[in-house]
Amino acid sequence: MSDFIPTGIQLTYLVAASLFILGLKKLGSPATARNGNLIAAVGMLLAIVATLLDQKVLNYEMILLGLALGSVIGAIVAYKVQMTEMPQMVGLLNGLGGAASALVAVAEFWRLLDHGEAIPLDVNISMLLDVLIGGVTFTGSFLAFAKLQGLISGSPITFPLQQPFNLLLLGGYIAGSAYLIVSPHSLPVFLGVVAVSLVLGVMFVIPIGGGDMPVVISLLNSLSGIAAAAAGFVVMNNMLIIAGALVGASGLILTEIMCKAMNRSLFSVLFSAFGSASASGGGAGGGSATDQTVRSIDPEEGAMMLGYARSVVIVPGYGMAVAQAQHSVRELSDQLERMGVDVKYAIHPVAGRMPGHMNVLLAEANVPYTQLYDMEDINPQFEQADVALVIGANDVVNPAARSDVNSPIYGMPILEVDRAKQTIVIKRGMSTGFAGVDNELFYKDKTTMLFGSAKDMVAKLVSEVKQL
Repeated sequence: MSDFIPTGIQLTYLVAASLFILGLKKLGSPATARNGNLIAAVGMLLAIVATLLDQKVLNYEMILLGLALGSVIGAIVAYKVQMTEMPQMVGLLNGLGGAASALVAVAEFWRLLDHGEAIPLDVNISMLLDVLIGGVTFTGSFLAFAKLQGLISGSPITFPLQQPFNLLLLGGYIAGSAYLIVSPHSLPVFLGVVAVSLVLGVMFVIPIGGGDMPVVISLLNSLSGIAAAAAGFVVMNNMLIIAGALVGASGLILTEIMCKAMNRSLFSVLFSAFGSASASGGGAGGGSATDQTVRSIDPEEGAMMLGYARSVVIVPGYGMAVAQAQHSVRELSDQLERMGVDVKYAIHPVAGRMPGHMNVLLAEANVPYTQLYDMEDINPQFEQADVALVIGANDVVNPAARSDVNSPIYGMPILEVDRAKQTIVIKRGMSTGFAGVDNELFYKDKTTMLFGSAKDMVAKLVSEVKQL
């Protein structure tokens, strides 16, 4: 019997890990994502129960109190958060994951110090890595949340000698870690490296613009997983190591996908301060198109173009998310379909403020998954589309990325809406996107502008379409 419980715990961990992998696989498609999330949640429940049965867990009262408080807070937050605020919520959860992992290392160091026990070299290194990655994830994620929430400027924040200062901080952490490996029980030095890790997280995110948040959120998610894996090595918990490694690997893969979608390297995203004033000076986006004219229409004319079309491709962007227009967009789509119009949605990988942002918003409005098309599938179909309706998207539909070698976004894969027979762009004004460059699309002969809030304009289009 004494051998049964440890064996059962490890077998339960194996089942939980399998469910994690299956859940991640299903998260790769919008049609199966909800089931994937449920499967992974069941795996996490099994892992938690198995861990609670471990003989090393001593204080069940405090654990149950923490579970109760966390569940209540999580339920309230999940219920109240708007779908348009999901990027902020993901940022917070990444930060809390990093903080939890770092606290495991801090608590283990304190326990060993309090009991006067020797700190093995492998545990010491794991603790130092856990503190570094977890601390950076914690403060970096909270700063990303502040940028997305508008609590601080979403523009890149830079200052002279910023990178040398960051290198100095990293060098200080490495020096402190080296000292702790030689003299593991130095509490002041340990607290010092914890503080440095928190500052590094702030310095990591402040030079990154709001438009690069999809990449940053993916990377921070990966770091939270790596921190969890490091915490698993600290407390020698196999489940924590496996789960952390899965999150870390999947986050890195998603980060690479986001970078490819913008045709930029991760180094460029992290260190080039893209989206600052200096980034807007090149190419057609630098202002050479501002002497051209745009053609504006009213909702009635836009409704006629949509209602008498055979096929319409809707391109949602961050402007739709800000205006919370997803339900109005679904209503417009339904009305057009009742009139015999074929409606599709074109989703760019980096549209919005987090990976899958547009998918999440459209899922909330119950848009059928079969109508959602990724960039590779929809681009060949634009030439057959009668109307491309762009709602709040900017850089991801800018033809300069395809034609202007001097543009900062040259080479970035875009949704080729300019190839449609007609293009309607719903936008509040002529402001630039996060890249700070003018959009050539607005000045095309086949493009018409419908100025105003996405929610208001789409609602007016619905009303006018009903009268056709």
